[in-house]
Amino acid sequence: MYFFDPHIHVASRTTDDLQALARAGCVGLGEPAFWMGYDRTAAVCFYDYFRQLTEWEPKRVANYGMAHWAWVGMNAKEAENVGLAREVIALLPEFLDRPNVLGVGEIGLNKCTRNELTTLEELVALALARGEQLLFHTPHLEEKYRGTGMILDLLAADDRVVPERVWIDHCEEHTIRPVLEAGYWAGLTLYPTTKMTPERAVDMIEIYGPERILVTSSADWGPSDPMAVPAFIQAMRRRGHDDALIRRVVYDNPLRLMRQSRNFQG
Repeated sequence: MYFFDPHIHVASRTTDDLQALARAGCVGLGEPAFWMGYDRTAAVCFYDYFRQLTEWEPKRVANYGMAHWAWVGMNAKEAENVGLAREVIALLPEFLDRPNVLGVGEIGLNKCTRNELTTLEELVALALARGEQLLFHTPHLEEKYRGTGMILDLLAADDRVVPERVWIDHCEEHTIRPVLEAGYWAGLTLYPTTKMTPERAVDMIEIYGPERILVTSSADWGPSDPMAVPAFIQAMRRRGHDDALIRRVVYDNPLRLMRQSRNFQG
């Protein structure tokens, strides 16, 4: 079955991973900007990273017959430094105009501090002023519920927000309902330690249905599995779900979201 992995950090993965994805039926990858495991010290570091996401990684992915799209932004783990964040935000329009960039992301909250929220507000303001799609990172573990609520409150306060162009990622059992009820896309992240197993993701599909739900690996430099979406497909089949439903989740839904970007071609 053909599928997309709309959230994977290709810069952290090997060529063997890309080859395995292509052989499993992956046709396209989405790569949001994220924290590389260390805090970058200057805006020029982000500039070079955005060049990597929009220039080099698409070429690497194309070698295996897959398409690559990027999102650019400032991840929540580096958002505490508001001064640096503002320098990075000033760089974003150049990259948002590139033809393989879908929008602003992944942005959000980590420890839910005042500075993180300030940075997030300014990133959202830029995106809404330009009519960009938004991809949000919600915090890990104990801050998940509070941080998700703060993001939803921020969005609800601005009447320029178009819910179907907003993706709230890393949803779990206690956060998915308010995200879907508000009209946003809910991301289910198949990450073995801090997020969700394929079986839990199947539970969510069975409870809420497939509408506006995305399933991704978010595979990066940590313990993660670039083949998580195929594992989800297998878990769905073991539960007796037909291929039409599975295809809707892993192929039709990502395509529907991405087609809303003015830069999407495919």
